[in-house]
Amino acid sequence: MKKQNTIMTLVAAALFAVYPAIAHEGHHDGDKEDLAGGDTRKVSGEVIDMACYIDHGATGEKHADCAKKCITSGLPVGLKADDGKTYLLIGEHKPLNNELAQYAAKKITVEGKVTSRDGVNMIENAVVQK
Repeated sequence: MKKQNTIMTLVAAALFAVYPAIAHEGHHDGDKEDLAGGDTRKVSGEVIDMACYIDHGATGEKHADCAKKCITSGLPVGLKADDGKTYLLIGEHKPLNNELAQYAAKKITVEGKVTSRDGVNMIENAVVQK
């Protein structure tokens, strides 16, 4: 009985030790199926600070000063797009807050890779079209 408990304990410990590797296996390949898009597109809409928009729906010229302050302070910046979706905007593995704060509550067009996961939309490598 003691030997059987020892073996069961070792088997359980081995499973816990390798579980993260098994769970992570195929991580990048499996994600491709979750992407809704991934193509480069131009999207137009209003620059928003995501915190105030998600918290209390703040948009528009009345919120421009607050949005600029929030974006400048580092809160996530987004685009309330003409297509009815809201997108998180990021650069090439970096935030775009310094560049986009001046456009708070203004309509712009960005071009970048559009992706979506679990209902969250993002435009990465976003470049403001002039």
